[in-house]
Amino acid sequence: MSKIISFISRKGGTGKTTNAIHLATTLHQQQKRILLVETDTNYTLNTLRKMEMFKKKEGISTFDIVGSKDDTVADELITLKDSKKYDFIIVDSAGKTTDEGIKKLCLVSSAVVVPTSLTQNDLLVTYQTVTDLTPARALNPQLKIMVLPNRIHSQTNLYSIRENLSNLDAIILPVIVPQKNLFVNFSTLEAEKAYQPIARAIQNYLS
Repeated sequence: MSKIISFISRKGGTGKTTNAIHLATTLHQQQKRILLVETDTNYTLNTLRKMEMFKKKEGISTFDIVGSKDDTVADELITLKDSKKYDFIIVDSAGKTTDEGIKKLCLVSSAVVVPTSLTQNDLLVTYQTVTDLTPARALNPQLKIMVLPNRIHSQTNLYSIRENLSNLDAIILPVIVPQKNLFVNFSTLEAEKAYQPIARAIQNYLS
């Protein structure tokens, strides 16, 4: 059975897409069978993949990228989850946490990852996101809600991060995504080696 990892937040710009694609490429590099689902109806990752494939032309190992919608993705994933075709299905969601589709997505997910910086605005959004998603655990007891510190200054230590996020009823991942260009820019074909500790931390909580 596939493990579904959904990136969810109440607002855009928190790092859902960049972290979803970094996780997908990293797991693919580990020889995992990956499906990446984006629910933004612009389907920008499919366009990026086509551009990258045109430049590379041949000899590139890829994973599947498909488009969906927030109000239908949960039902689509139920069939995919049981098909045993993929080890991990990663969802880059675009909807709000109060949407019915996002609530249903939580019920079929193995984990929800909420990326956040330590700015006051992002922290408020993260608190509200976790609050909105927490009731799903009553119906899906296996659900892990994880907070991923994202765009963090390299000199900020984990103690400071945990202090800022200590009131959250969620797993605070013991890693950070530093505020560096290599994590802002991404490829659908090539994994960023420095992302491996983040991918490993997420997998550890799912095992």
